[in-house]
Amino acid sequence: MPTGSSVLRKASSVADFSAKGSPEQYMAVALAEARLAAERGEVPIGAVLVDGAGQIIAQNGNRTIELCDPGAHAEMLVLRQAGRLRGNYRLPDTTLYVTLEPCVMCAGALVHARVSRLVYGAVDPKGGGVVSLFQVGQDTRLNHLLAVEGGLLAEESGTLLKDFFRQRRRGGKEG
Repeated sequence: MPTGSSVLRKASSVADFSAKGSPEQYMAVALAEARLAAERGEVPIGAVLVDGAGQIIAQNGNRTIELCDPGAHAEMLVLRQAGRLRGNYRLPDTTLYVTLEPCVMCAGALVHARVSRLVYGAVDPKGGGVVSLFQVGQDTRLNHLLAVEGGLLAEESGTLLKDFFRQRRRGGKEG
């Protein structure tokens, strides 16, 4: 099992933004993390958490297989890292960029972490917890609501996933 430093590293193929970047630039970082996840044999989903000043706080891709952890989704890893860096599980005034609509577990974590905004790429009609199957971040019975924007670089995000699973069906990497 890798140590924290290998799990919490930054994507080497994409430059960090020292100044405020565009939503497309942040999603490009998430896509780079998704590609790295695919190279590890993980479902290619990547996430990036950005603060109000436009600084990337944390970024990662899925690591459920690598860590033998069903909770090691890209979003969860990024929230955990950001919480440790900030010394607080609450992450107000942040935006999470993720390549696929979060599942119910991840959407719930976003609510608990008080993330302000979620921007995702492709919808997940089979497991989406934000718009497709459930609306976790929009339920007024919860103590926090998320601003949600979907569809940013959705085609590229969706193609990455489709290609990954097509390769798996043809006998690609074991998972």
